[in-house]
Amino acid sequence: MPKKARSSRRREESLSRESIVEASIDLLDRSGEDGLTFRALSERLTTGPGAIYWHIANKSELLTAACDAIVARTIEATPSGVETKANIRDLALGLFDAIDEHPWVGSALAQAPGAMPMVRILERLGQQVSALGVKEQARWEAVGTLLSYILGVGGRNAANGQLARERNLDRSDFLEAVAAAWSQLDPNIYPFTRSIAGHVRDHDDRVDFLAGIDLILRGVGSSRKR
Repeated sequence: MPKKARSSRRREESLSRESIVEASIDLLDRSGEDGLTFRALSERLTTGPGAIYWHIANKSELLTAACDAIVARTIEATPSGVETKANIRDLALGLFDAIDEHPWVGSALAQAPGAMPMVRILERLGQQVSALGVKEQARWEAVGTLLSYILGVGGRNAANGQLARERNLDRSDFLEAVAAAWSQLDPNIYPFTRSIAGHVRDHDDRVDFLAGIDLILRGVGSSRKR
């Protein structure tokens, strides 16, 4: 084998999949999905694109692998013991925070609904719901509702945060402006929206998120009793 080919092969083998994934996560956090290119990744890892392609076939696979690393860490950091409802809350909040910290994760999950990151979440939720004593025929609905809520609300929260950063908006000032505008609405046409203007000003996204999880879990508990 020519010397140049041997050198290239050694470089490809010395570069691990894990180091590629970690560099990808850093790029995604800094620049979003558009910033994740094999060229940018090659520069960060001081290697050629061929060395990366040795481990990762394309950008879609790379995004899924990065997402899987974040999801796996989040799940590993949450308990799975006997306190089932508390564990579901911890897992849900862990995923909410992970998506908030890494806004691209929500998009990555949506693009690969049957891939390992989603399977990890589905399996952990499924095990916890099963441990609650939910009958087998009702588990899919319970898990699906929890999954949709976690990813939907988590994704929307992350998107709002990303938009605020891009527009250099201060959260408190923005919410104050919204609350002020809502409080001036016609009470005969918008009674509910006007009534919650004060809550919008002072609300905590994480607290509201967990309140929704608790509402779902109460429904799950009620369904189990029936």
